[in-house]
Amino acid sequence: MSEQNFAEEEMTVDLELEDGTNVTCAVITILSVNQKEYIALLPLDENGENQNGEVWFYGYKENQDNPNEEPELQYIEDDEEYEIVSDAFDEFLDNQEFDELVEEETE
Repeated sequence: MSEQNFAEEEMTVDLELEDGTNVTCAVITILSVNQKEYIALLPLDENGENQNGEVWFYGYKENQDNPNEEPELQYIEDDEEYEIVSDAFDEFLDNQEFDELVEEETE
């Protein structure tokens, strides 16, 4: 992972994939699941858009001793762990949609 930056008030990270290509991803959220943190990323094309709705999940770890240090992202190799994170993300999305509906009704 290289530098984090803010583009249009959206936090992004640049990932280097195994084949050496770099992909800029929008940070959707950081999830806490079973006392571990995970990050949900939306890969963006060269126009800053996501065409297929694909979301990537990685383990996420910050250095508590040095908050300025870049967070570490870890590939999730275990299918069961990935499924648990995916389910937690679906629940996050459901809560976001519910919150938006409640906000619309109260306006």
